[in-house]
Amino acid sequence: MRLLDILLGRSKPAVPDLDRLFALPSAAVTLEAAAGFTPTGRGAVCFATVEGAAFEQTHREVRALLDADAERDGPPVELEEDGYGYSWLVSRRSPGDLPRLVNDLHAVNSSMEVNGFGPQLLCSLAGFRDEGGRALALVYLYKRGTFYPFAPLPGERRDNALELEVRAALAGDLRIEEDLGRWFPVWGAPGL
Repeated sequence: MRLLDILLGRSKPAVPDLDRLFALPSAAVTLEAAAGFTPTGRGAVCFATVEGAAFEQTHREVRALLDADAERDGPPVELEEDGYGYSWLVSRRSPGDLPRLVNDLHAVNSSMEVNGFGPQLLCSLAGFRDEGGRALALVYLYKRGTFYPFAPLPGERRDNALELEVRAALAGDLRIEEDLGRWFPVWGAPGL
């Protein structure tokens, strides 16, 4: 960063680092030990809705890439739209197969990035549940290269105490987003 940038308060944007997704399996071990949450086997990549032939081609490529994995029931990824108009490519695996789910999320992000859809990528998430049925997502912010926990409660409320507990537990495993204002709720996210 140059001196003029510092004086004017400009900063360089964080560079996405999709390889950080590969830290999720080890973070899941810590999460289970610290808070009792285990993977659900569901995850998703969220992006601003894209239409057209180029996106359809990318979607076909992602499906073909992930379809090569014969140990999956159902389609490799499903395209869903949430109530807010965002699109989600959702992957489902067995709950004990988080490394493969992470590979799926990485492949979807990488394919979209390589095909010019990087600016539309918003986040990726992996779902977790505890024995009491509470849901938790570890959300990766594509443009920031950071993670944060999202713990929804009924009625579009959040379990802030749980989110802060998970942040403290995973600080050594994941690059956690420091700005709590960027911990956006992902209400009704497919994959959660």
